[in-house]
Amino acid sequence: MTAENGPVPTALSQPQDASAFPPGFLWGVATSAYQIEGAADRDGRGTSIWDTFSRTPGKVVNGHTGDVAADHYARYEQDVALMSELGVGGYRFSVAWPRIQPDGRGPADRRGLDFYRRLVDSLMENGIEPALTLYHWDLPQALEDGGGWLNRETSYRFAEYAHLVAEALGDRVRIWGTLNEPWCAAFLGYSKGIHAPGLTDPAGSLRAAHHLLLGHGLSVPAIRAAAPAAEVGITLNFYPVEPDSDSAADQDAAHRIDLLQNRLFLDPVTDGAYPADIRAHVERVSGTAHIHPEDEKAIGAPVDFLGVNYYSSYRVAGGGAATGPTEWPGAEDVRFIDRGLPRTGIGWEIDADGLRRQLVRIERDHPGLKMYITENGAAFDDAPTPEGEIHDTDRLAYIEGHLRATRQAIEEGADVAGYFLWSLLDNFEWAEGYGMRFGIVRVDFDTQVRTPKQSALWYGGVALNNRLPE
Repeated sequence: MTAENGPVPTALSQPQDASAFPPGFLWGVATSAYQIEGAADRDGRGTSIWDTFSRTPGKVVNGHTGDVAADHYARYEQDVALMSELGVGGYRFSVAWPRIQPDGRGPADRRGLDFYRRLVDSLMENGIEPALTLYHWDLPQALEDGGGWLNRETSYRFAEYAHLVAEALGDRVRIWGTLNEPWCAAFLGYSKGIHAPGLTDPAGSLRAAHHLLLGHGLSVPAIRAAAPAAEVGITLNFYPVEPDSDSAADQDAAHRIDLLQNRLFLDPVTDGAYPADIRAHVERVSGTAHIHPEDEKAIGAPVDFLGVNYYSSYRVAGGGAATGPTEWPGAEDVRFIDRGLPRTGIGWEIDADGLRRQLVRIERDHPGLKMYITENGAAFDDAPTPEGEIHDTDRLAYIEGHLRATRQAIEEGADVAGYFLWSLLDNFEWAEGYGMRFGIVRVDFDTQVRTPKQSALWYGGVALNNRLPE
């Protein structure tokens, strides 16, 4: 078998048949703090930008907030027991920065650290590997009041926060992720304004992206200083991009969207520098004065893994009409083409093979880079039958298709060490509120009753057997 850049490396852990995964493959589920914890004003937790944003009328569907969410802060033991019953081996969760530093600076609040100590202890007692993410978008509001990610100082505050958490949990947590999807934090939050903090500043969003990456780079040695055995990485959301035709306009559109979606965040992390085309794009849209001489070296601090979040792919064309502020700074003229593919309940096209293509591309462009699929899943409408069962066959088919794509990517040489399904629980889905259900466990938000769906039982069987059904 060959890959685009030559022979595929032989891996001792290569699966032996088309359904089995490598020995030791980590099967997990994923969540994030603001989406499930609730307890927004408990035990000294400070205000985050998502508290402020979701409480602002008109920002979130139906005025929903994460004030209660899935009440995981009070019910974490129940949720850990549920994971154990399903048979998953890993749990990717995020730490709420405002629980640790209510104002984003200063000493850690013991009560916040103690909650995560209890959670990690419960996971380990149940044989579940904790995988910790430090930032899943809940910036302390006090830091946003000082400029947030538009302010370089926030990068340094983030590294200090990372060190505090690593000091407290580094003896028990092996897998450490710095940022989750900085693309969303920068572009949806500071360019399009549909995520917190809700700004529409396309040029500023490129500065925010850089400061997020700088925060990542500064936090890597900060984590390792406190937890020398830590496996440290970053999670990025990838969308394979293809042009609608061979025309120069469509090729340029695909290049710019790939640059902004994928390469702007991955290339400086892996290569320690922005490639010339990325730097030229940033210079044209926002200038590059915010990129200081030593920043790229810091951003390129060696990582142990790359977290890959994947939901869909894009086909694009050039020559569209500019529509004003957008999440794509410098690509406002790009048109996104409807390919007629099936869609999830949130409207995202389903392209399972796109995950295979993306994993193989990462292996080709960055050989030997260990990957975890840190998020993959789908929102669909599902409701209990009169007997209380939930037959979410669309979600199950989505998961199975993407797992088969993952298995094929491994066969083609991609070093994929684990898969974290998004999500364990139905939760607060950001600007969509509670209307979009991604969970393999249904949450009744009135009673907080948890009900495993058909997909949960199926996925648990896959995890226990380390293989897909024939």
